[in-house]
Amino acid sequence: MTDIIYVRMKKNTEVNRMREILLKDIASVSASDKEKKELENTPLYRITKKDKNILVIDSFMVIDHLNSLYDGLEIQMIGPEHTIIRIQTEKKEPSVLIISMVWLLLFIGMAMTIMNFHYDVSMQEVHQKLHFLLTGEEQEFPLWIQVPYSLGLGAGMLLFFNHWFKKRLNEEPSPLEVEIYNYQQDLDNYVNHHENRLNDPGNSS
Repeated sequence: MTDIIYVRMKKNTEVNRMREILLKDIASVSASDKEKKELENTPLYRITKKDKNILVIDSFMVIDHLNSLYDGLEIQMIGPEHTIIRIQTEKKEPSVLIISMVWLLLFIGMAMTIMNFHYDVSMQEVHQKLHFLLTGEEQEFPLWIQVPYSLGLGAGMLLFFNHWFKKRLNEEPSPLEVEIYNYQQDLDNYVNHHENRLNDPGNSS
């Protein structure tokens, strides 16, 4: 009787050095305990310097490799059709000076954006007219409106990005996180198309 083995590829994974890739590094295996342990420790590929920082392993390549090593197994692939392996190099400690410069540039850029927006829509005149409608008096700087408005603007930004430093305010993703996720999806599709050896016209294997 043929044993059925279920293999679910991981969509992404990271390795931190040039080493041998085992099946358990890129996939989850459903089988009997003995077969599972043996399959999970099956070498699939050895990373070399020519792979640079991205490698794609396709499910077809996994099936072909396992069939060449084991007889009497029926392999059923579920989930993603490939795994994108990102090879991490040694990370350097971030420079406090560079972080400070980036933070300062972002702070100034954000402040200029908000001020230019308020200037374009004549926000000060709006506050002055609102003050006149509510009190019947003209006031150049209606601080009782401007101060709560400024505080509310900051609170609104926190709610929009759904983060207070590293703490998430709730489980709902922010619009920025959704856009980053969509960008990552497009990037993964591009990498899969261009890095997958099965898509290489010059690949004769």
